[in-house]
Amino acid sequence: MIRFLRDRKVRDVLWQIIAAVGLVVVVVYFVRNAADNMVKAGIASGFQFLWRDSGIEVPFQITGYKPSMSILALLWTGIVNTLLVSVAAIVIATAVGFAVGLMRLSRNWLLSTLAAIYVEFVRNIPLLFFVLFWYFGVLAALPAPRDSLDFFGVAFLNRRGLSIPIPNEVTGFHLALLATVLLIVAQVVLARWARAHQARTGRDFPTWLVGFGLCVALPLAGFIWAGAATSWDVPVMRGFNYRGGFVLIPEFVALLMALSTYTAGFIAEVVRGGILSVRQGQIDAGRALGLTPGRVIRLVVIPQAMPVIIPPLTSQYLNLIKNSSFGAAIAYPEVVAVFMGSALVATGQAIEIIAITLGLYLVLGLAVSLFMNWYNARHRLVTR
Repeated sequence: MIRFLRDRKVRDVLWQIIAAVGLVVVVVYFVRNAADNMVKAGIASGFQFLWRDSGIEVPFQITGYKPSMSILALLWTGIVNTLLVSVAAIVIATAVGFAVGLMRLSRNWLLSTLAAIYVEFVRNIPLLFFVLFWYFGVLAALPAPRDSLDFFGVAFLNRRGLSIPIPNEVTGFHLALLATVLLIVAQVVLARWARAHQARTGRDFPTWLVGFGLCVALPLAGFIWAGAATSWDVPVMRGFNYRGGFVLIPEFVALLMALSTYTAGFIAEVVRGGILSVRQGQIDAGRALGLTPGRVIRLVVIPQAMPVIIPPLTSQYLNLIKNSSFGAAIAYPEVVAVFMGSALVATGQAIEIIAITLGLYLVLGLAVSLFMNWYNARHRLVTR
């Protein structure tokens, strides 16, 4: 028995089993203790409350939610609002972060200095400040509804939000969206053929020019055609506010801009570090081949920098999703505000609601991590 325990592999497995059993015992103890305390206090437990009528108003939603629907529908509305602002902020923050990261490496003193000031300012200011600044400092300064900023007589911006027209019939837009998806698939196939063609013949194919036509010009023409062939519900001033159309509330815009500008500063440093990890000899080799500076960045530097950039970039995406909970500070109806806030107050099911919310953030985080790891593995440079 003693000789058996002297085996290092056996000891490692044994200690892992002991740690796992200990963790399970601790979790079971706390769960049973919480359940006993809830019974003694007369607090109901279980997840049946999810099917009750919520009776909670949500000022901004795209799911068709109504207060007469269940709390489960309210939860779904909060999840969609969280994903909506998170995905939009990730796209904007990534674009701005890459641009600022490249500016920091620019030989132009003005560009690099402005980028450095932006990054240092963002990294040393709390996110809550950004949220409150955009909400109270920028959007609250907009005019009242009667003095709204008029955009071509169809869109109106004021302190209550941006009122925009919406189509009464969406069939044409569905067809345009389907055509866009097919054109993007065609562009992917064309890009693969172009790479194989270049490797076989050495001749370059204007992939970017054709891609602009397939993925930008033609879809834009399709949506313009769909818009021209559709009647619209245009906002109209009635009483003290605009009625009709769709209102993009200021809480959404403030949270979106705060998350985007804040996270972009951190992404810029990630991009700068990744680019600096590429050896100068690789850049010199690209220039020796006659590549333009833009093509050196796109074809030589960025592909080699991406394996260094993606892991910390994933962390920034995860932070952004979790930071979307700051929307509760300005009453944006994301999952924490509507579920951990309004639903918890209405039902009193604190443990269940907190557990569901934690589980949702865990699932979202794991999904983002899996996707980014898959992307990193797929685009990893193949070396000897």
